Amino acid sequence: METTTITNLIIHAHSPQMQPTTEEFNAISSFLFQSLEQYGDPLDHIQKAMRYALDMNDVPGQGGLVLSALDEEGNIYGAVVINATGMSEYIPENILVYIAVNPETRGMGLGKRLMQTAIETVHGGIALHVEPDNPARQLYENLGFTNKYLEMRYQV
Repeated sequence: METTTITNLIIHAHSPQMQPTTEEFNAISSFLFQSLEQYGDPLDHIQKAMRYALDMNDVPGQGGLVLSALDEEGNIYGAVVINATGMSEYIPENILVYIAVNPETRGMGLGKRLMQTAIETVHGGIALHVEPDNPARQLYENLGFTNKYLEMRYQV
């Protein structure tokens, strides 16, 4: 992909009501798989989270949001996947599952623009998990995210 001016990118929102085409779905999931680097998951996990957000028949979910930032030629420069939890009274209504920006355009404000769009688009609070050494942690803190809890997990 060529580097482009970040301001020329168009952000597309996909939801259960505005489904992406199969081609768009595959392009967004492939972009996330490649761009998440060491913070990523297998492609099938990314696609499952997207299907949950889009409330697709094979993975029924609570809904959510998938954003993609594209240039005029349709090249993807950033993407976000947010799953709705359906549990607004005791945990945030949404969880940020994935966000990635093209490595060539990091630090140019696209991640912030995507997060601001997500915050303005979803209803309710957003939770996220971030590795302590992830450079995106600063972005989240600057946008008002706080670290209220220590996450603990029991894995089987």
